[in-house]
Amino acid sequence: MGVLPGKTLSSLLFFIILLSEGHFRWVEAQHCVWYGECGESIKVPGKKYNCNYTGPPKPLDSQGYDLLKELCPGYDYGNRSLCCDANQLNTLKGSLQLPLQFLSRCPACFFNLMNLFCELTCSPHQSRFMNATDFNGTNVVEVQYYIGQTFTNAMYNACKDVQAPSSNVKALSLLCGKDAKDCNATNWIQYMFDINNGQVPFSITPIFSDVPVSGYTPMNNKTYDCTEGLEDGSGPCSCQDCAKDCGPKPVPPPLPPPWTILGIDAMTVIMWISYTTFLLFFIGAVLGAWCYRKRTVMSEYGPILDSTDPLSLNGNNPDQVNASCCETMGECFENALRTLFSCWGSFCVRRPSLVILGSLMVVAACSGGLVYMRITTDPVELWSAPTSQARQEKDYFDSHFGPFFRTAQLIITTPLNDTFLYSPYFGGSDVPFGAILDKGILHQVLDLQLDIESLIATYEGESVTLKDICLAPLAPYNNNCTILSVLNYFQNSHTELDHSAGDEFFVYADFHSHFLYCVSAPASLNDTTVLHDPCLGTYGGPIFPWLALGGYDETNYNNATALVITFPLNNYLNDSVRVGKALAWEKEFIKFMKNFKNPNLTIAFSSERSIEDEIDRESNSDIGTIVLSYAIMFIYISLALGHINSCRRVMVDSKISLGIAGILIVLSSVSSSLGIFSYFGIPLTLIVIEVIPFLVLAVGVDNIFIIVQTYQRDERMPQEELHQQIGRILGDVAPSMFLSSFSETVAFFLGALSSMPAVRTFSMFAGLAIFIDFLLQISCFVSLLGLDARRQEGNRLDIFCCAKLPEGQETKTDSFLFRFFKKIFAPFILKEWVRPIIVAVFVGMLSFSIAVVNKVEIGLDQQLSMPDDSYVLDYFKNLSMYLHTGAPVYFVVEDGLDYSSPEGQNAVCGGVGCSNDSLVQQVYSASLISNYTTIAFTPSSWLDDYFDWVKPQSSCCRYYNASGDFCNASVVNPSCVHCRPMTPEGKQRPEGEDFMRFLPMFLSDNPNIKCGKGGHAAYATAVDLYPNNTGVGATYFMTYHTILKESPDYIEALKMARILAENITQSIGHKVFAYSIFYVFYEQYLTIAYDTAVNLSLSLAAIFVVSTVLLGFELWSAVLVSVTIAMILVNMFGVMWLWNISLNAVSLVNLVMCCGISVEFCSHIVRAFSISVKKNRVERAEEALAHMGSSVFSGITLTKFGGITILALSKSQIFQVFYFRMYLAIVLLGATHGLIFLPVLLSYIGPSVNKAKVFAANKRNAGTERERLLN
Repeated sequence: MGVLPGKTLSSLLFFIILLSEGHFRWVEAQHCVWYGECGESIKVPGKKYNCNYTGPPKPLDSQGYDLLKELCPGYDYGNRSLCCDANQLNTLKGSLQLPLQFLSRCPACFFNLMNLFCELTCSPHQSRFMNATDFNGTNVVEVQYYIGQTFTNAMYNACKDVQAPSSNVKALSLLCGKDAKDCNATNWIQYMFDINNGQVPFSITPIFSDVPVSGYTPMNNKTYDCTEGLEDGSGPCSCQDCAKDCGPKPVPPPLPPPWTILGIDAMTVIMWISYTTFLLFFIGAVLGAWCYRKRTVMSEYGPILDSTDPLSLNGNNPDQVNASCCETMGECFENALRTLFSCWGSFCVRRPSLVILGSLMVVAACSGGLVYMRITTDPVELWSAPTSQARQEKDYFDSHFGPFFRTAQLIITTPLNDTFLYSPYFGGSDVPFGAILDKGILHQVLDLQLDIESLIATYEGESVTLKDICLAPLAPYNNNCTILSVLNYFQNSHTELDHSAGDEFFVYADFHSHFLYCVSAPASLNDTTVLHDPCLGTYGGPIFPWLALGGYDETNYNNATALVITFPLNNYLNDSVRVGKALAWEKEFIKFMKNFKNPNLTIAFSSERSIEDEIDRESNSDIGTIVLSYAIMFIYISLALGHINSCRRVMVDSKISLGIAGILIVLSSVSSSLGIFSYFGIPLTLIVIEVIPFLVLAVGVDNIFIIVQTYQRDERMPQEELHQQIGRILGDVAPSMFLSSFSETVAFFLGALSSMPAVRTFSMFAGLAIFIDFLLQISCFVSLLGLDARRQEGNRLDIFCCAKLPEGQETKTDSFLFRFFKKIFAPFILKEWVRPIIVAVFVGMLSFSIAVVNKVEIGLDQQLSMPDDSYVLDYFKNLSMYLHTGAPVYFVVEDGLDYSSPEGQNAVCGGVGCSNDSLVQQVYSASLISNYTTIAFTPSSWLDDYFDWVKPQSSCCRYYNASGDFCNASVVNPSCVHCRPMTPEGKQRPEGEDFMRFLPMFLSDNPNIKCGKGGHAAYATAVDLYPNNTGVGATYFMTYHTILKESPDYIEALKMARILAENITQSIGHKVFAYSIFYVFYEQYLTIAYDTAVNLSLSLAAIFVVSTVLLGFELWSAVLVSVTIAMILVNMFGVMWLWNISLNAVSLVNLVMCCGISVEFCSHIVRAFSISVKKNRVERAEEALAHMGSSVFSGITLTKFGGITILALSKSQIFQVFYFRMYLAIVLLGATHGLIFLPVLLSYIGPSVNKAKVFAANKRNAGTERERLLN
């Protein structure tokens, strides 16, 4: 019994002790760690320490309680006492302004964050999870804060995706002291509690644990996930700010697999099979025909040559012929043309003075329009039609927001290869830095930048500096120019670049640490290292690292190998004076950079005017080459036109003066065409000036050779006078000339239906020039030919026509070229065994070209437009090598959307409550698959930033109570009151009148350290307000394309942006379009394949119709002409693929021209074939080739070949590629098809003889030398 009471007593004592310890621990839980504010912080001036206090919590006064409800709305402490007073709450409010502005767009994130700070500052349970470890008198100078790991992770997960719309980065990049990708749950809180960040007045050491540590129970309050709504009615975070709320990440559709058959390109396989099949059938047909001819020999002319046939031409009744209606109609039409041109030619020879004088007057009158000539060099006017979508969108953007700014840009690298390591003083792994980020190099680059800033240009006697023309978004409050440069992280100051903090042993922070912070938080006003320097540029906006650095990997900006410095300059609509000043400064900038030398820096540079300047320089430098090219063609024409029968008669038989006259007629037709269109105010382009003389010279010279050489080969009939002979000759050849010229004219005028300005202008000028050239040739040139014939018959010398040779007997001979074609070339290619080989080769070429036609690249490499020695080529090279971000792209919401209504807001914004398919949300989703969409970043959203700016919890939106004027957050004035009340309604988005009342304030507010959301710098031009701020008109939301290097990249970017804009338009029910500066130049490539097919098809259709009519309604002849020209065009695509010539406006112009020149190669041969009266197709083809082939060959092929060869010497890459290569291909393909393939084709499937034409020819030639040809 004695033992039990003892044990009971001891147990009781132990239980009492346990109870007492629990009581004391419970009492301790009700104690505070601090209360109120005492002395000023030593390390963070302007902020105060909290007072050491271990007593019980104290009641809050009414002012403090209102603040508590504002800052900590989730804590309804009722009348319970707390460990903070109103002063501490005011300090908390001031310290949390930046997180408030950036994180409050996600209610769950902001609630959790405020939970963390409210518990720290005011919790009546402070002593449970806080331990004051250091004191300075009554001041608490260091505490430990025990935080649950679960709470920490939940808070981070709710906040990690929140966006900062104005800077296109995640908000944690601005609040974590490092890039968001390097931020995690613990180092974020450690950074916020770090005394070195400039916001915390004393050291707070966070200790993370989910279990009690050293007697302290970590704070592990309830948290909300970003997908959850709050109890106060706030909705879940938007998809943009909460990845978990978005569902699965969008997946780009798979690329369509290449079209293959058995692993080989399908077109190649198909064309090989087709070609092989054709060869089998063709060879079989040839052998079958050969065997048939061995058994039965029958001429196609048998019925009309057989003298026993009553309807034969050799029969007894020559006044009848068995011709069809179409044949008779064709012969009548042919005869009418022959008669018309014969009479006209005779008149021109009989009245040369009247014709020549009349021609000169007409040419002078037409060419008079040249005084009104305007040459368009504006690339927009050249490549984009005023009615095109891109042009209309550009005009809309320019009229509402102003034109896209001009730029001057440097890309700077260094030949030095030294890299160095930076070891952070406060711990962390070593960071490698590229040589270009060496401080010495940065100082040299800053010297260069400052020199450029101080450049002075002169415009009309007035000095122009960078400040006069630069983009200064905060003017007039801040007139600093926008300079997108890494050195703006250091305020463009050598002193700031050298700024460091440390002692005699260690450097705590310097330019390395400042750089590393700024690239992760470019909009920060305080780098939160011990330097506390701003990152925001001197102009008031951020310097995004992807715009100011190049050559880095992923987001490791410290590895950059290039610096990019961009000077945006103001651009103006319809203000030639201010644009002139910008041009003058850019000219001075280019001059300065060309003369700049620094052995440690390699600089590529460009300005807005650079490309146009270099194109002008290129054009001027190539004038000599072009002149030489034309001079060679002129000399050849002058010498080749004459037919020299003997050395004695060289100066008599030569036709230099007639050749020069013919060339002048060609040039007169060009000047007349230019003049006529200039009368109507249609501007010229460089393509017109460079290409049309070449084209008209080809067509015109061919016709000149045909007329002159036909005359030279002709024998004057008995009793026939000169004017009658030339009239007869013109009657024979003018229909052929009319056929080719009119076909080309109609084809070109149809080409003018093109939507591409360059093609349309060229087609109009070319069509008119060719027709005028034809009219001058059958009038003025015929008169000149008559005068020259009289001179020659009078034995007068060419040029020196007053001198005369003595009479002498001369034998008339055919020219060497004519004899070559007649005796050697034509018989050879029409041999029985040669013709199948020719067909096989040409069909093989066609098959190859069809196989590769879809592989011709579309676009125009910018580098081709520059001279070989241009400084811009280095810039283009570095642009694609170093830059990581493409051009800005603006998603423009057209006028008419009601932003003051919840529906209008939700359709566009990206924050809480916004539609999941809103504009901002769709662009954000596109940026997640940037490799597919080419959209690089989340768009900057003025609407979302405005909602954050106007919140009553924020210090941003305030106004003077008396006047209602805006009161900036940096102003300390008791009369400044919040824009919206701290009520549930006040915390909602502004709607109706409230929306428009405060929006102009937002757009005029400059960002400052107390309010980083001011919209002046970022959005001043993004919102087009109605007059008197009565409403919102058009607005834009800006982001960037991914880096675009080649034409296909730009074309794909335009295509994807338009698809995205169309999706947004359909989703929100309001017109939205995408705009970027390069869209107007690349839009043509979206439809150029279709445009090319339509243009060439229309041209071929026109040629077919005109040929059908002018060949005397011979449908099959027109078909053969069209088929041969189509083969030439298809083979041109094969050459383009082989020779790396891309399809663009320049090459399309050349293809249209090719269509025209091909008519010259083909139509004359086919017409000569159709009127030939030889015995069979082979002989008809041989005669046509002999008579017309030599003229075509000497008139086009040889003339052009010499001139084209000279173009290979051009310094211009565009001349070498699009003129030398394409012109050479046009001439060679045209000559080979017209002079080799077409005669062979005619010999196989040429049209049968037109009986009516043969009958009429026999009647015409009866009793002449030609009659024997039919016998």
